[in-house]
Amino acid sequence: MKRIAVLPEGSVSHEAVDFLFNGEPLELLHSKLISDVFRATDSGKSQYSVIPIENTIEGSVSLHMDWLVNEVDIPMQAEWVYPSIQNVIGHGSEFRTESGGYDFGKITKIMSHPVAIPQCQNFIRLHSPGADLEGVNSTAEAVEIVKKNPGKGWVAIGTRLAAQKHGLDIMAERVTDHDNNYTRFVLIGHEPVQIPREPDHVKTSLLVTLPEDAPGALHQVLSAFAWRKLNLTRLESRPTKKRLGSYYFYIDVEESADSVLLTAAMAEIEALNCQVRILGSYPCYTYPSLKTT
Repeated sequence: MKRIAVLPEGSVSHEAVDFLFNGEPLELLHSKLISDVFRATDSGKSQYSVIPIENTIEGSVSLHMDWLVNEVDIPMQAEWVYPSIQNVIGHGSEFRTESGGYDFGKITKIMSHPVAIPQCQNFIRLHSPGADLEGVNSTAEAVEIVKKNPGKGWVAIGTRLAAQKHGLDIMAERVTDHDNNYTRFVLIGHEPVQIPREPDHVKTSLLVTLPEDAPGALHQVLSAFAWRKLNLTRLESRPTKKRLGSYYFYIDVEESADSVLLTAAMAEIEALNCQVRILGSYPCYTYPSLKTT
């Protein structure tokens, strides 16, 4: 049985890994902090870790990307996309009206992951503009905190799974501002993983550091992919943390790392005195509703 480190029970990460493995029995090691999720695989406590790295609305999860690059050396073994369906969760009796609905104006505090709260601004602005907003380590932790603090007017933004686990009420469903709210996850580990699904394509993630004082270097790097007609699905700069103005480039290429074209492209980039690091070459799985017919 696979041992997989993941954020707390009831988090979107928990729902996402259950979806990926399609009912296969797993040993899940839950942690409150994403740093502990990374460390579990880095130390050998788990075989794999589930890491959310990008959201449709909020973009890259920079902290998680920096951990992948700077704190651990663990390859990506799979990537998949899963919908982030957020709900308002609380002790419903605190907010119940005579008509049987909920008075959201009674909410004094809304808790969730710092990425999830901005995804629900329309609901918050319309129904609970005076509520305090508090970010915690995960949506699941927010639900747990609300459970332990009845009578204070607190609610959480989180998953249906978390509400069920803690016996709380879903007071409003699907409160995100956009229906296309999806999160991209990667599974990291030192060994390839068998997944009971057919992948949609293969992707390779690269880290490219340009030489200093080389005008036009990024253009030359991109040209190495362009003339070979290699499809880049992501290009993002992040600070190297060495000095101000020093950046590396995170690049996703829709190609296997051992393909002739990508191997040649990397060789050309290295010939430009750029440093190239492969973060992983892995299968990708698309959520069914996102597949084109």
